[in-house]
Amino acid sequence: MAKKLKILAAADTHGDEKTIKKLVQKAEKENVDLVVLAGDITGFRETRNIIKPFKDKNQRVLLIPGNWDSFATTDFLANLYGVKNIHGYSAVYNKVGFFGAGGAEGPGQGRTTEKELMSTLKKAHNGLKGIDKKIMITHMHAAGSGAEFSGLPGSISIRKAIKEFQPEILLQGHIHEAEGIEEKIENTRVINVGRKGKIIEI
Repeated sequence: MAKKLKILAAADTHGDEKTIKKLVQKAEKENVDLVVLAGDITGFRETRNIIKPFKDKNQRVLLIPGNWDSFATTDFLANLYGVKNIHGYSAVYNKVGFFGAGGAEGPGQGRTTEKELMSTLKKAHNGLKGIDKKIMITHMHAAGSGAEFSGLPGSISIRKAIKEFQPEILLQGHIHEAEGIEEKIENTRVINVGRKGKIIEI
């Protein structure tokens, strides 16, 4: 039987060094194979210690931008620290495929439209032909998901992408108050990962 892939997924850290430090410790303690940062990595505070602490511990990192992260800054951070920005791209670890689209409607530098979200997810998913187990990563929440209790409507494009691409898991952020909410949409397990981080095995 194949070994499960262990992931630590988080979102909305907003450049908070204390939060990052706790996530790095959690990743180390849980001996995860991969760290996923689902957007709003920068934002309220400017700091250099956003990605570097993970790399200092030799942890593999995938990330996407949120609405507070400019697409250029996310690319810069990925290139600087040798991690992978999968906004519009994909990656495969232990036969599990990851594909993503960052940004969200709302304030900040990473604003995006429904049309852009769908085309980005399609482009990203195209790189996973022949991969059965898939995890979709978005910053924005899906339309009809529990995170809409916040009063902010979710993305129709993300909802459509769940139906079309049938990922086993969707990792989403954006709505801070929705941290920890888990639900099923279609056959996909949808997890609002939040800043404390969520351990997932697949």
